Amino acid sequence: MIRKLLTILSLITVISSCGKIDDHPADIPPQPKYQDTTQWYVSDRKADVDIFYIISTEIGDYITDNGITRHFADTYNDSLRAPMLSEMMGVDAIVGDKFNFYSPYYRQCSLQTYADDSTINARMPLPTEDVRRAFNHYIKRINPSRPFIIAGFSQGAMIAIELLKEMDSQTYSRLIAAYIIGATIDSATVNTTKYLVPAQGADDTGVTICYNSVREPSCALRMFDHSAVCINPVSWTTDPTPATLITETTFNTTTKDTLTVRIDAATGLLCVDGVTADDYILPLIGKEGNYHSREIWFYRDCLKANMEARAEKFRNGKH
Repeated sequence: MIRKLLTILSLITVISSCGKIDDHPADIPPQPKYQDTTQWYVSDRKADVDIFYIISTEIGDYITDNGITRHFADTYNDSLRAPMLSEMMGVDAIVGDKFNFYSPYYRQCSLQTYADDSTINARMPLPTEDVRRAFNHYIKRINPSRPFIIAGFSQGAMIAIELLKEMDSQTYSRLIAAYIIGATIDSATVNTTKYLVPAQGADDTGVTICYNSVREPSCALRMFDHSAVCINPVSWTTDPTPATLITETTFNTTTKDTLTVRIDAATGLLCVDGVTADDYILPLIGKEGNYHSREIWFYRDCLKANMEARAEKFRNGKH
């Protein structure tokens, strides 16, 4: 009798543990499988260097056909994938023509997540774990030998920081640079992350590039109001000396603004003066004078040239 009871209990345990692999709560989308090529955007140009890009927040809360509110993207849902794909393709077009470009779909948090810190802390582990699995698959199965660049924007930048925290020496030996775009890095993270080395110039390698653009510090998003790491993406210097950039500041226009771009020493934010176009204010969390949505667009030519320069420097001598 006891032996039969133990057998039944063991069977129940096996069934329960097996169920946990595939089952998920109704408000959590299914886990992306990164051996599935549909869970990647890839441009394979047969180059000797890759970009691993982590997209920003492209979804809001949504209701499923069953009437359930979800706060995470379903990477198997075509309508939710569409804006993610648009960002992947857009960034690839801006910086990727000399590189292979890999970007994973992941169960990113919705925009509503960023209303308060407690919600961010509660929800960020799930998308972070997705990208962690994607990056591990990329390093082990897709690119076990080539040098690479990590780039992340906004939510993607926050996750990229976590990848740096966990990086081992062998992986770091192939890292050309990490671009943390539209986010901030605190001093505690810098002090405790071995392979987070703030960039000091235009072509140092094995370094982290970080900036977050505002008209003035009071325009910063609540969660990105101070940074211990900032480099000017126009001059590639870390001092407050202003740099001048002449560029289109909005999409689908040929009108150019002359921007003055400088680092605010007190906050570590990138202050941008001279934007004449009407502000696009992010829903829910945005502020007038915050240039979060244009972090890549403003500096697109600078970023492309800089990635190519750092890759060339890496080719000529590893960090």
